[in-house]
Amino acid sequence: MENNRYIVSARKYRPTTFESVVGQHALTETLRNSIRQGKLAHAYLFCGPRGVGKTTCARIFAKTINCQTPTATHDACNQCESCTAFNEQRSFNIHELDAASNNSVEDIRNLIDQVRIPPQVGKYSVYIIDEVHMLSAGAFNALLKTLEEPPSYAIFILATTEKHKVLPTILSRCQVYDFQRITVADIIAHLQYVAAQEGISATEDALNVVAQKADGGMRDALSIFDQLVAFCGDTLTYERAIEVLNVLDTEYYFRLTDMCLKSDVKGALLLLNEVLNKGFDAANFVSGFAKHLRDVLVAHDTATIQLIETSDAIRQHYKQQAAYTPAVWIFKALDIIVDAETAYRTSKNKRLTVELMLIRLANIAAPAQPATKEALPAPQVTAQAAKPAPQNAQPAQTLNPSNTQTFKPSNAQPAQAAPQMPQMPNIPNIPNLPNIPSLGALSGKAGQSSVSDRGLSSLSDRGLSGEAGQNTQRNTPFTADQLNGAWVGLKSTFKKEQRLVAMLDAHRPRLIDDHTALITFVNPWQEEEFKKFSRQILTILRNNLQNDTLLLQTVVAENMAPKRAYTAEEKYRVLQEQNPYLAEFKKQFDMLLE
Repeated sequence: MENNRYIVSARKYRPTTFESVVGQHALTETLRNSIRQGKLAHAYLFCGPRGVGKTTCARIFAKTINCQTPTATHDACNQCESCTAFNEQRSFNIHELDAASNNSVEDIRNLIDQVRIPPQVGKYSVYIIDEVHMLSAGAFNALLKTLEEPPSYAIFILATTEKHKVLPTILSRCQVYDFQRITVADIIAHLQYVAAQEGISATEDALNVVAQKADGGMRDALSIFDQLVAFCGDTLTYERAIEVLNVLDTEYYFRLTDMCLKSDVKGALLLLNEVLNKGFDAANFVSGFAKHLRDVLVAHDTATIQLIETSDAIRQHYKQQAAYTPAVWIFKALDIIVDAETAYRTSKNKRLTVELMLIRLANIAAPAQPATKEALPAPQVTAQAAKPAPQNAQPAQTLNPSNTQTFKPSNAQPAQAAPQMPQMPNIPNIPNLPNIPSLGALSGKAGQSSVSDRGLSSLSDRGLSGEAGQNTQRNTPFTADQLNGAWVGLKSTFKKEQRLVAMLDAHRPRLIDDHTALITFVNPWQEEEFKKFSRQILTILRNNLQNDTLLLQTVVAENMAPKRAYTAEEKYRVLQEQNPYLAEFKKQFDMLLE
């Protein structure tokens, strides 16, 4: 009976020599040199993603070192008895073990028993253990001694996709080879070779879709290629490829970028609706758009445009769009997309989250609204403007902008209005704090003040009002909210002083007159700690508030200390003072204090 069974491309075009391995040139060259120099290790570990050639390289290595008549390039001849037996899958020198299904201690013991038997044909017995990370801890321990000191004819090749799960004691006994993902260009070139061998016409854009979908794995790429051939026949086109593989056309992302640059919110929302109606996931759409903008960004420079893993035709399209897309706009857009991806995971209305992202993207390029009168910056305060107005000054006349009549100044000097306090940078709005009780209200009993014996101390102008001999003194009025805002701003100045920052949070100043602020502390220690920085604090506050007459007063209120819980003994003593018969009552009934 004639055997015409179909063989998938991943098996049919599996490499048989180091030269035919795709995308692992440095690694295969190292293995070939070790064979040429006769410097073979007793154990190897091949690790890397799926479908990049780990097991294939292990088989080629095992066949090559057992070849009886190697070629001049030290490759297997495929003609000797050892190579023929290997090609016909009847070699007794090469043993493969699937650790995913043979992961017990007993399986490893059987393997160790086989190691004791020397090879009958060839020089080496090669043991390939695939998915070695699936071995149990006991199986790893059983393998340790043999792996470290095997017979001279035994070579172990371990293959795994999860290197971090292999015990460090195993890693230390092996030469580790890390296989890398195969690039899109290498996958496309190999698929073109396979298509030519099979008589299939395939466009580069269609093969690019296959390579992108494979995510660096050649086995996945060949499987997807077979799937496309089964659907499309002998002609593979880009349109049929994205239809079969359910891949969103990059043209959608080019159109969406243009809409956002033109502030076309309606068009962007309609495009999203079209994408969702075709069955694509919104999360994949968002992540795909982020990747698209990244590719547009790197297309700004000819040195980085090669970082785009795609076909030359699509790469040129990226270059054209990058010519009119500002890099600053892309930076802002990527920030918005990253925020949307984070919010998408926890959002209940996921479509609304994506739509809000598109609206924000479309508003990046929107023209800025003209600034209103209220939004204009506050005027700069000069030393002369800060002088108080004379007492006999008349109020200034208000000019009507619409009136074109020329006003003549009167003989009376107009009063200069006090300038407004400039907006403090990086200081949040502080809500009105509850009023701190006055000193008289701090007393626990009527007529008895609870202020400590230290009394009320004042941080006066001695050495704190700036340089001596200044002719001008700033006296800009300020409010309680402005004082609190400047007080909060102190935390950024003293951020390394943790204890002071905690006190600034817990104790806010209270204005007791136009230029005096009172800070109330719980204990004298806090007051002393505050006074270590009082000179710097007062100087900063005066500069921020533009007022050199500001004074700080501190007070220690003992009854503000946190109250502690009384013990049962203390409660009993107080009750006994109020009722002397309580002691007799306790003694008569033999009661306990609990």
